[in-house]
Amino acid sequence: MTHQEDGVSAADDGTSSGAKIFALAQKIYPICRSITGNGVRQTLREIGAHISLDVHEVPTGTPVLDWVVPREWNIRDAYIKDPRGRKVVDFNESNLHVMSYSVPVRRTMLLDELKSHIFTLPDQPDLVPYRTSYYQENWAFCMAHRQLEQLRDDSYEVVIDSTLADGHLTYGEYFHRGESDDEVLLSAHVCHPSLANDNCSGLALLAELASRISQMRTRYSYRFLFAPGTIGAITWLARNEHRVSHIKHGLVVSMVGDGAGPTYKKSRQGDAEIDRAMLHTLQHSKLTPTILAFSPYGYDERQYCSPGFNLPVGLFQRSRFGAIPQYHTSADDLSFIRPEHLGESFRIISEVIDLLEGNRSYYNTSPKGEPQLGRRGLYGAIGGDKDAAAANMAMLWILNLSDGHHSLLDIARRADLPFPVILKTAKVLERHGLLAPVR
Repeated sequence: MTHQEDGVSAADDGTSSGAKIFALAQKIYPICRSITGNGVRQTLREIGAHISLDVHEVPTGTPVLDWVVPREWNIRDAYIKDPRGRKVVDFNESNLHVMSYSVPVRRTMLLDELKSHIFTLPDQPDLVPYRTSYYQENWAFCMAHRQLEQLRDDSYEVVIDSTLADGHLTYGEYFHRGESDDEVLLSAHVCHPSLANDNCSGLALLAELASRISQMRTRYSYRFLFAPGTIGAITWLARNEHRVSHIKHGLVVSMVGDGAGPTYKKSRQGDAEIDRAMLHTLQHSKLTPTILAFSPYGYDERQYCSPGFNLPVGLFQRSRFGAIPQYHTSADDLSFIRPEHLGESFRIISEVIDLLEGNRSYYNTSPKGEPQLGRRGLYGAIGGDKDAAAANMAMLWILNLSDGHHSLLDIARRADLPFPVILKTAKVLERHGLLAPVR
């Protein structure tokens, strides 16, 4: 099966894919992840059950561009006990209860002192926040503000059974070789704990996409990266600087399981082929997308788009990061994501990949005047149904703009027609000898 003929998105409308993606997100949701540690390894093992994943371990202290791989953090248990021995905060109930990278602690302290090590959300008093302290040694708990207000002025036993020691940073990579050495990079961060949308949804979607692409013959090669945010992408770039010139298109994928958006943030280049492909796909999706200009704040697109690399990598999400009440709170649980939304996100990204695979430039082999289409039986040869009119217009646009300088995507955007209509029509014209591909 060739990608160009059938496409990633042709197998279903996203329904069966959405169910598979949700099932994997559900499985990895309970795992306590951070930028290093056994939670990352466990998550990669779950993903590796679906695709042939290469797992890389980079030692603590390794220089990576302007950074250094940090010490590895792991946690076994954590709690706050009141004088009656009741756990008022328990890591085993939610891994959000402990600030990521908290150093070990085992003490008894009064509530006033303990409060300086507790994060809450006064404006969202029933939710637990997600907090980190990766590069400054500290410790803290996170809890619902309403629960904090109910604590008595008393002494509390405080335990964080964690380790922060030399170890490794771990990331996973799946590479699918296509007909070309040119690559499409698809990246998701693997460092967040039990946050379903951010980013169990992105990890699970890319695992399903990689599984689908692994069964296909493709024009491009595809590189899937499952790495910790910021330091993971920087580590990968430092270790692969010699091959980044092969990356012709890329997407960072996160927060793809809710029903909002979709939201697309353009690459630093602003008008790269991935930007034009995503914009065209979203404009014909019958959804109400939000398109954002590039900014150097967000997810790992800012690493790939840093000026020393300036790769054509955009960010695809449903809700925009930081703009919803569930963001980085305990409300980002499995009830916040739905299989149908995951399936729709999968379909959109798959259609963009199909577009990249099918996009190329042609020459009109009969460019002087309009070729006589009727005697070739081309009018009505495409469709013969409600799409016939669009197909006939597509023929005229393709023949007019196929001068070796306009790609099929350029033509689809100029004609304001869905790319699949343009691609299907171009193949018919090529079979009739009216188009020749630019080599």
